[in-house]
Amino acid sequence: MAGANRTQDRCSQGANCPRTIAAKACFGKAPVPEVGRHHFRGPRSLRAQGLFPQMKAIADTGLLVAFCNRRDAHHQWALELAEQVTEPLLTCDAVLAETAFHLRSSAAVLALVRAEFVRSAFELSANLPRLYELALRYADREPDLADLCLIRLSELHPGYPVITTDLADFRVYRKGRREVIPLIHPPQR
Repeated sequence: MAGANRTQDRCSQGANCPRTIAAKACFGKAPVPEVGRHHFRGPRSLRAQGLFPQMKAIADTGLLVAFCNRRDAHHQWALELAEQVTEPLLTCDAVLAETAFHLRSSAAVLALVRAEFVRSAFELSANLPRLYELALRYADREPDLADLCLIRLSELHPGYPVITTDLADFRVYRKGRREVIPLIHPPQR
């Protein structure tokens, strides 16, 4: 749990805490729940005692937009999910670019990365042949680059679910040939 102590120490910086900076970039000056706040309760927290599993997952655009946009239909779900995050969620540059576009704020996305809520964990050029195969395989769905990169990330990190609001596509996509991609998504209405 050395990483937890490092994060805890850094977040004792008050207004200079990277997670506070990320929340301010997403929400402005209004008070908001701190990302991963349960993680910062000290050495006797339930998470520190090992009573809650660590959240290891892959973040799609929908989660990041919902987290930062109070008017998003999935905002409350994203806030509640963010409280469970104990280490940076994996994502790709295409998701970060899409998120910045939808939020109309590169600063908000950079703050999420700086706060270690997400981290880019994908090298496009190293995965180009597989991305091309996936683009051909799902051509009828017209997948965007972010979706292709997330499918590939799920292949590279098989134990990590994809956190998404895009069930229509991700319920069809498969890793490998036939393996369902595990998903975390908002409750369906």
